[in-house]
Amino acid sequence: MTTDTPQFGALAGSMRDFRYLPGADLLARVDAFYQWQETRRAAGVWPLGRSTEQGAFSRCTARTDEGELFDGVNFASQDYLSLNSHDGVLETAIATMRAFGVHSAGSPALVGNTSLSIALERKIGDFLGYDHVALFPTGWAAGFGVIKGLVRPNDHIVMDALSHACLQEGAQAATRNIHLFRHNQVEAARAKLAKIRSTDTENGILLVTESLFSMDSDTPDIRALQALAHEYGATLVVDVAHDLGNLGPTGRGFIEAQGMLGKVDVVMGSFSKTFASNGGFVAARGRGVKEYMRYYSSPNTFSNAMSPANAAIVGKAFDIVASEEGAVLRRKLMDNILMLRSLLQGCGLEVYGDPSAIVCVKMGSEALARLVSRRLPSLGMLANLVEFPAVPKGQARFRLQVMARHSQHDIIDAVHRLSTAVADATDDMNALETGAATIETLERDRPVVRRTVVEPEAPCARARRGGGRGSLAA
Repeated sequence: MTTDTPQFGALAGSMRDFRYLPGADLLARVDAFYQWQETRRAAGVWPLGRSTEQGAFSRCTARTDEGELFDGVNFASQDYLSLNSHDGVLETAIATMRAFGVHSAGSPALVGNTSLSIALERKIGDFLGYDHVALFPTGWAAGFGVIKGLVRPNDHIVMDALSHACLQEGAQAATRNIHLFRHNQVEAARAKLAKIRSTDTENGILLVTESLFSMDSDTPDIRALQALAHEYGATLVVDVAHDLGNLGPTGRGFIEAQGMLGKVDVVMGSFSKTFASNGGFVAARGRGVKEYMRYYSSPNTFSNAMSPANAAIVGKAFDIVASEEGAVLRRKLMDNILMLRSLLQGCGLEVYGDPSAIVCVKMGSEALARLVSRRLPSLGMLANLVEFPAVPKGQARFRLQVMARHSQHDIIDAVHRLSTAVADATDDMNALETGAATIETLERDRPVVRRTVVEPEAPCARARRGGGRGSLAA
């Protein structure tokens, strides 16, 4: 028996099954997805669409997609240096709204910029070693916009196969000449570049990667990729969304660690991970790139600029990152990362990649991962389940996002709750495989979401059991 059989219902299928839908009625045909979603929701294995009641803090009250409230330790929000609740950031936001209002009221191409956004462009340029920076209303817009703005239909894009959706969709919007290379494989990128240049020496090539990949917590050889770009007359773009500000002695992430500060052709990033705000940027040498992006990158030209408060918040966050306080926060964050990874591994849970604020915990089968996610709200934990097509089929995982202000108690609680959920889910999986239960009977026995949870004394409070299909047991 496999998890594709009808008995498993809500444990089968993925969102990719509904990406391309048949039928002439654009509205009616989406019902197939909704019915699948409702099947998962009824079984308690739809982990998306949750909300926090009063903000994304290290511990918070959240609401499930079905409207049930629960209190939990939060490892699902992107606030790596915990600047979302920093007193100085909050005071900056309030003072800025009183002085500037709440709205930019225009695109950067018109009158959407303020003195705050102009100052922020200079601050980011100085921080990264570039003379010109263009701001975007979101990080997604920056990733999409840098590609759509620079690449034309006859040009080529050579891109790491695991690049973020904003980069991939920007590529698809810009050209059909998209060449994906194996993740972090420099020689695979070389082969793609060599093949293109063997037949096309007239058109441009954009080489695209990330400094830290969020699903595997690994980094490419940026120096080698930049050398490749120079060798084949290409332009390198590096997305620094996940490490800028929160990794490294000065917060400049892997481009600094690899000695490439100010040496990458184009750097783009997001403010939503570390800098407590929406928004993104593209940094390059020469004003020409910035000006071209302003008028030919549609998310820049035809979207309102960042609000004055957002620009001021990011500016304040950069000040903190560059200060001794920022260094202390980064050390605290790394201590938390290393503790979390160590305790998870001590409980027999496998984590991906190198230490970063993204700690991905391997589950394997989508069915088991969904059963784990079903248990977490009642245990008092927020964690993001990631499954196909965001990651390859059979490589489902939980992406835990660490904050500087997570306490040691928070980390112990998270490991205890996740390991308990895995143990319970493994029991559920075994019962399904042996016919002792169906998804319907599991639904009747689904744990009730509760507002308070008894705090565990230590991680691994329940030893993982198992041996059934999809189990993590060795």
